[in-house]
Amino acid sequence: MLYRSLLRPLLFRLSPETAHELALHTLSFSPSLVKLLFAPRTVPEPFGELRRFGLSFRNPVGLAAGFDKDGIALESLAALGFGFIEAGTVTYEPQPGNQRPRLFRLPQDKALINRAGFNNKGAVALAQQVTAHRPDCVLGISIGKSKTALVENAVEDYLRSFDIVYPLADYIAVNVSSPNTPGLRELQRAEQLAALLQALQRRNQELTEKSVRARLTPLLVKLAPDLELEDLKQIVDVVKSTAVAGLIATNTTTRREGLKTAKDEIASCGEGGLSGMPLRERSTKMIATLYNLTSGLVPIIGVGGIFTAEDAWEKICAGASLIQIYTGFIYQGPNIAQEINEGLARILSRQGFDMFDEAIGSRAKELA
Repeated sequence: MLYRSLLRPLLFRLSPETAHELALHTLSFSPSLVKLLFAPRTVPEPFGELRRFGLSFRNPVGLAAGFDKDGIALESLAALGFGFIEAGTVTYEPQPGNQRPRLFRLPQDKALINRAGFNNKGAVALAQQVTAHRPDCVLGISIGKSKTALVENAVEDYLRSFDIVYPLADYIAVNVSSPNTPGLRELQRAEQLAALLQALQRRNQELTEKSVRARLTPLLVKLAPDLELEDLKQIVDVVKSTAVAGLIATNTTTRREGLKTAKDEIASCGEGGLSGMPLRERSTKMIATLYNLTSGLVPIIGVGGIFTAEDAWEKICAGASLIQIYTGFIYQGPNIAQEINEGLARILSRQGFDMFDEAIGSRAKELA
């Protein structure tokens, strides 16, 4: 394939963040050209209507938050065949993020380490981009805590972002799991998470009553893969009590076990969240655990180490009703959504499932 044989080697000669910015701005330049060069020639529709938390998805493959934080290339990204895109993570306050370098490749492991720190132009700027260039697919928007906001003031900070993105988002993801913002993961503790989600759902109700929407905007929570079973049990109780529409599992991990990359090279990268192939088994196990804890009643978006249709299928069998990619997009290239969708269609037929939803959670007990 052109990307893997020619473009990726050229991009990988650049620093990771420079390559990312170049790719993103190239995609933003001309959506029509992207459609001409990369859009799927045929769009397989073997999945039927995928209804998740009140929304219809044309296929189960989404792009995770973090790739297009400011929403500058959403139209082009949708043209690549994604069933949904999650913009952000965006914060209320514009912020530069952590000092560079803050993104590192581990090619031997098909992985990335990042400590970007929610670098973005702020919720208002994202809203302006989405208003002008809305993608032709389901749009989620991920919101996080501004670095300047103390943990004790986090609720009000999230509410400010929520107010801005509410009119534009098909669903809103609450990111409480990035390891790169001080104190953020503390918000996964049951008491603090409950207070945050209760406040967001109250605001959700208030805004819905004032708007023409027939129902609340689905609220999802993105979790870290480093949580213990007891933590997950408490989080599931909070999710049920606050009527959260879905879970996203998982964010990046701070662990470094089992990597092929030399230890001194890993150490030179410093702190940050690890994503990609090394996260695959950990995220799959957590998806299966959450599926079992919720009795399959809370939709899960599976993320972590998805490069192929087989990787996506494992997540689905563990309990994911949708999947997202990020690191796989960097390594595999712009045709990854089409490749995974076509591969999933073949697997679905080969495994003898009449409907996509029949496969969800079919191996959850085993994979947990």
